[in-house]
Amino acid sequence: MTGRGRAALALGLGTYLAAWAFGAHALYTPAVGLVFAAGVGLVWTRLLSRPLHLHRSIDREQPVEGDDIVVDVELEPEGSGVLPSSVLLHDPIGGLGARDVTVPREGNRLQTAYRIERAPRGRYLFSGAEVSIEDPFGLSRVQQPLPDTGALVVYPRLTKLETLFSERGLRAHGGGRMLLRRPAGFELHSVREYQDGESLRRVHWPSTARRRQLMVKELEDAPRDEVLIVLDAQAGLAAGARPDSSFDAQVRIAGSILWTHARRGRHGRLLVTSTAGETVAVRAYEQDWPRAMEALAAAEQDGRRPLEAFLGDAAADAARASDLAIVTPALRPALVETLIARALSRQYVSVVYVDLPGFDGRERRAVGVDAAVLRLEAAGIPMAVVHRGDDLRAVLAAATERVALG
Repeated sequence: MTGRGRAALALGLGTYLAAWAFGAHALYTPAVGLVFAAGVGLVWTRLLSRPLHLHRSIDREQPVEGDDIVVDVELEPEGSGVLPSSVLLHDPIGGLGARDVTVPREGNRLQTAYRIERAPRGRYLFSGAEVSIEDPFGLSRVQQPLPDTGALVVYPRLTKLETLFSERGLRAHGGGRMLLRRPAGFELHSVREYQDGESLRRVHWPSTARRRQLMVKELEDAPRDEVLIVLDAQAGLAAGARPDSSFDAQVRIAGSILWTHARRGRHGRLLVTSTAGETVAVRAYEQDWPRAMEALAAAEQDGRRPLEAFLGDAAADAARASDLAIVTPALRPALVETLIARALSRQYVSVVYVDLPGFDGRERRAVGVDAAVLRLEAAGIPMAVVHRGDDLRAVLAAATERVALG
């Protein structure tokens, strides 16, 4: 029973007692009417309360950040019986807040729709939905919790690139010899028991000594002509509010670079330095690209360690790639030294630096950034600097041709 229903019941009982105490027979009728209305409202909501199943659908297959998304809602009753003329749906959507909508009856179902304006990138769980059924006078209410039903995934808005600034830098630093230094070959995948007729060159002697029987190496083709895109997701290095934050810009940049290589058929790998440390490989475009888009959509800036620490831990993945593309908002001296060392080890390194000032209204960048940019360029590492409001197509396609003096 709602607050209004309890008030009506209390008023009816109070009026009845007053009529009895003072002999005011005219008050018996409204007193009984109020008590009767509260009881009827209670019975009404109980009769109309039936298990409901919630179905949602959106007006597009792959929603992209910044789009207005229309969510169609349908409540399907279980069994047969009378449906209420309308119900109130409370529908929380993760970090997008909750929607309270009235769902009217249409035939044998309850249907409506609501709009999410300028949806930001992310993965939002539909959880905690609840339906409320009330009588026409609002005296009684029945609330029915609904099970969780999936998630809404809003993908980042990527930029289609034909050329990359790093490719111009590659041609400027002897890119014609690039194919000669891209290693390829085989890597140890596992070991298994020796079978008659196999070459003894494949014997894995450490495992043979440990197990006291011949064990051979199971090799797999390990081509190294791939690019590793590293998205710096360390917490505390963000500026601005979603969907125009610096980290959203980083996600768009990393996704656009990976998309460019994937469309060309080149193997790519995305590493997000968040707490989960997720890595997604894109080898077969049709199969792997949806997973990469989901990882970009769900990326959160909650990493606890600096990027240079991740590059050290991910040495195997980093060594596998012939190219290393970094997207970061911080050029710390330790990171600069790590990137220069990788460039000196004949790995092609490129850096996209997202300039935090401007995303939160500041005008001056951090101390030492200009010196770090000059050091990287002097080491032959192509650089692109992205500011708030920049055209990503123009910035990522054009090389920053600056000469490092001194």
